Amino acid sequence: MATRRQTYINAELEWAEQKLLEWRQYVDDNPFQSMKDRIEWKPTSKGGMIPMVIASIESQIKCVRDTMKEYLLLLEQVERMRQVEENKKVDVKGGEKRPARM
Repeated sequence: MATRRQTYINAELEWAEQKLLEWRQYVDDNPFQSMKDRIEWKPTSKGGMIPMVIASIESQIKCVRDTMKEYLLLLEQVERMRQVEENKKVDVKGGEKRPARM
């Protein structure tokens, strides 16, 4: 049985646009110059605590760079989905609005 794949484009488009906003906010909130190594205290086998680097500056920078790359790829896909939605709009004769059932 054939199904229409186009029925979910609006939901996917809204979701992708929301993710783009989140990713952009993440990149804006984490500038390279303000990054510091993230350190957590790890318990030792003898009951003491030692500092451990959870995320180095380099790994944080790589994460932000990868996020920017993914942002640009997703932005390209969103633009394609928007074009598909624009192409679906059909002009109706007489300048009337198209009923929702069509």
